[in-house]
Amino acid sequence: MKIALYRKYRPQNFKEIKGQDHIVSVLENEVKTGKISHAYLFSGSRGTGKTSVARIFAKTLGVNSEDIYEIDAASNRGIDEIRAIRDAVHTYPYSSKYKVYIVDEVHMLTKEAWNAFLKTLEEPPEHVIFIMATTEQHKLPDTVISRCECFSFKKPTHKILVEEILRVTKEEKYEIEKKSASLVAMLADGSFRDALSILQKTMHSSEDKNLSHDEIEKVLGAPKESVVMEVIEAIAEENAEKGIEAVKKASEENADMQVFLKMILRSLRFALLLRYSPTSQITSTGQVKDAKSIKNLIIDETGEEEFERLSKIAKTARNINSKVLVNFLDAYSRQTYSSIPELPIELAIIDSCDKK
Repeated sequence: MKIALYRKYRPQNFKEIKGQDHIVSVLENEVKTGKISHAYLFSGSRGTGKTSVARIFAKTLGVNSEDIYEIDAASNRGIDEIRAIRDAVHTYPYSSKYKVYIVDEVHMLTKEAWNAFLKTLEEPPEHVIFIMATTEQHKLPDTVISRCECFSFKKPTHKILVEEILRVTKEEKYEIEKKSASLVAMLADGSFRDALSILQKTMHSSEDKNLSHDEIEKVLGAPKESVVMEVIEAIAEENAEKGIEAVKKASEENADMQVFLKMILRSLRFALLLRYSPTSQITSTGQVKDAKSIKNLIIDETGEEEFERLSKIAKTARNINSKVLVNFLDAYSRQTYSSIPELPIELAIIDSCDKK
């Protein structure tokens, strides 16, 4: 059985951690100076490297594997499990200076478990370090947060994700277009783990080592780029009928409507950037750099053909504006709860084409 790509390419040292320099530099300095805290809290969205950094930090401190304890709080969330940890911390490490407890999804602990844990978390034995990870820091008691050294993990930029996808694809001896890697990165929504899981899915479905854009679209449930552009053009022409017909076409092709909407949002954003900042370079984090064309950014993410069509629209369509983008952002938030996946997109198209 093949190992999952996200596990195979999990970072093994601080140099391999991407996009978290603000955290890595602090932890490396703590190791050098020996100023180690007794409890750390790593928060951030899924797949941003929280547990990877926790493991690397423990190993950098010289902690051997037998003295690193990983606990999934989602399945070990009760008071009995916490009491077991509370008793175990008093035994000394086997062969290291520290015992490190990495507690993942720590927000899942029950109120009773937290009450039993607080005293140990505040004053653990000198040889114990707690590293807790969560995707939902707001669910943690303030009394817990105040006892920890807190680090907030950022989502990797689109560029970093694309570079990682291209690197792993090359390592696995596959071929992929940059715009295809960009599509995978967009759907991964800032998660290294999701990006590599999606990439592995496309590799498993491919009959050869060439991951064509067409087969990636098919595997991911992404509509054809031409269908996305039909929606953008319909809005530019204030032609709701044309836009709804494009939605129907995407649905008949079994496109994932949430993926479809993400692609529409991306194209609308680029059209707005081309209209309002045609001489600025916009980075993948949304920042404006110096006076250069944004052409390279858009071509990297979508390809030459879509860039040309978006450029033409940006020059002529005055009705593609922030209001239209808000319409589709609202549609994205409503789509999760809609019993008809196409409906929020259709409503956004109608509202955007309304001439009133």
